[in-house]
Amino acid sequence: MEPQPTPPAVRRRAGDLLLWAVVAAPVAYAGLSPPWPRHAVPLLAGSLALLGLAVVFGRRWPLAALLAVVLGSLVDGNFVFAIPVFSYLAGRRSAGAGRVAAGFAAVAVAGTAVNLGLLGTNPATWFLLASVLLFAGVFPWLLGRLRRQQRALADAGARHAEAEERERRAAVERVRLRERARIAQDMHDSLGHDLSLIALRAAALELAADLPPAHRAAAGELRASVATATERLHDIIGVLREERSGSLRPAGESVAELVDGARDAGMAVELRSDPDGADLPPLVAHAVHRLVREALTNAARYAPGAPVTVTVGRAGGDVAVSIVNGRPPAGPLPGPSSHGSGLLALRERVRLAGGVLDAGPRGPGFAVTARLPLTTGPVSLAGDASTVPAPMSADGRTGEAARGLREARRRARRSLLVAFGAPAGLALVLALVYYPLATAGAVLDRSGYERLRVGEERDALGLPRRQADPPPGGAPAGCEYYTDGNFPFAEPTWRLCFADGRLVSKEKIAR
Repeated sequence: MEPQPTPPAVRRRAGDLLLWAVVAAPVAYAGLSPPWPRHAVPLLAGSLALLGLAVVFGRRWPLAALLAVVLGSLVDGNFVFAIPVFSYLAGRRSAGAGRVAAGFAAVAVAGTAVNLGLLGTNPATWFLLASVLLFAGVFPWLLGRLRRQQRALADAGARHAEAEERERRAAVERVRLRERARIAQDMHDSLGHDLSLIALRAAALELAADLPPAHRAAAGELRASVATATERLHDIIGVLREERSGSLRPAGESVAELVDGARDAGMAVELRSDPDGADLPPLVAHAVHRLVREALTNAARYAPGAPVTVTVGRAGGDVAVSIVNGRPPAGPLPGPSSHGSGLLALRERVRLAGGVLDAGPRGPGFAVTARLPLTTGPVSLAGDASTVPAPMSADGRTGEAARGLREARRRARRSLLVAFGAPAGLALVLALVYYPLATAGAVLDRSGYERLRVGEERDALGLPRRQADPPPGGAPAGCEYYTDGNFPFAEPTWRLCFADGRLVSKEKIAR
């Protein structure tokens, strides 16, 4: 017994459970590791519950889930590990970018106001927090947006390919239907001509003086029946008639006459035909004539001046036809390129006659060959069911799919540029904001440093009102640090050490 596929709802719940376990692991590990502060258990339970709610409601409200995790980081710093995850998911799940971008901007503005205005956080700490928001929040969100646009691009590409395939199959079907209509018209003309001759002979019998009255009446009824049949044939098949140009087969034209006409037009054509090849069934004769005419047209278009050999002959119960042309000329062709509809129409006509057609390169030239049975059974006009296209209206769905694909490509390119360009731009803006904060009141330029004399009292040195943050590793007792304003991080440059209110040493810090 084959295993049943897992329902989508079960897969979603399993994915949510796994996501919760991943983002909750750092919080749980920190909460379960000693020492345990006061209210550790309620704090841990609340943190895990908050992460669970963010996971559960994150599919419907991804921005709310992200903001909940950001707020949770104010209580427990281990929430910072969950911020990149929910930021990425917000990018994947949010249709628009405006609300999420506004949310990040609100967090940045509110965090800056709280840290610098209320808590008095030093600029270095503020810069660190802002960098965490940028690279743990904004950058993953942009990557999620990029992944969403790539998925949309793949879907648009699939829709465009499907629309193109429908259009291609519809074009093939239109060619087939047009060829069937032409065949119906050819049969209408041929049968109508034959029925007219029968009616004419019946009328002659009806007027014969030596015919008995009963036979004369029967001939009249035959004439009337033939006239009625001709009219019905005109009504039934005549609806398929279409406007036709003078390139159609003239009444009674044979393959030999067609070849003679091509020679008169300047083509080098050789006809090899069996004597019995002239007496063919109407449907087969029409197919052979159309095949030779289309092949000669293609040879004149794509291989002008090349010799052409036309062969028509019987082989058992079939008639074999081949049209082979020599090497085409070098350089551009004199006529416009074709879309292959002529060969499609020929294949359909040969198929309806019960035969098969093959066309392709042969040596330096090109060959069109076909075999058609002399006695054909009924051939389905429906063709191969696998090639019948799905119904397609003429409302421009292919063009709409192409426009959707172009728009998806444009959005994907823009998301790619934003995903990697926006963090760099925001980091530059962050540095430009951080620099004046870090240097305000803490810059001691080189000339001021050189004027300092060891042994002078500190109050008489005229030092800046603020000190720079000491380098990692701490500062010796009695030492102060100042910066020369180096961009962009205003790192400490000078170290001044004091004892009993006097300068005892000064040095430049090697960076």
